[in-house]
Amino acid sequence: MSSSTEPQPEKKIHLRSSDGESFEIGEVVALESVTIKHMIEDGCADTIIPLPNVTAKILSKVIEYCSRHVAVAEGGVALGERVVDDELKAFDKEFVNVDQHTLFELILAANYLNIKNLLDLTCQTVADSIKDKSVEEVRKIFNIENDYTEEEEEEIRKEYAWAFK
Repeated sequence: MSSSTEPQPEKKIHLRSSDGESFEIGEVVALESVTIKHMIEDGCADTIIPLPNVTAKILSKVIEYCSRHVAVAEGGVALGERVVDDELKAFDKEFVNVDQHTLFELILAANYLNIKNLLDLTCQTVADSIKDKSVEEVRKIFNIENDYTEEEEEEIRKEYAWAFK
């Protein structure tokens, strides 16, 4: 006979990446994604939830991010708010220390899965990478071809001089 004080086993959610790899995660971790949360609420999580816009490589990174944030939040009461904040900041800084392609894939996944904190973190990382850079440097970072003639560019620089300071 089971007592009501015994912890219930955590419900598992099954996800399938766009390249067919399956992942089993705890419901509390899955609930970090508003998209998945709505699928669970709508009864669509009884089998495998397909995620056609997220590869296995990126999904495993997203799960790592969500798992760490959940674990730190759950253990945070004992540690204190400042320690939790410092631990997450250190984890987040290391987490986004990836190549540009992976970072952009993480942005797309965070947007698709509606994970606000991850989307904010990854977008801020991109913003920080171009902060105080010249137009030419930004073009080089993002591999953007300059399709203006010299005359057109000069005219734009005069008209919007405030943006080129």
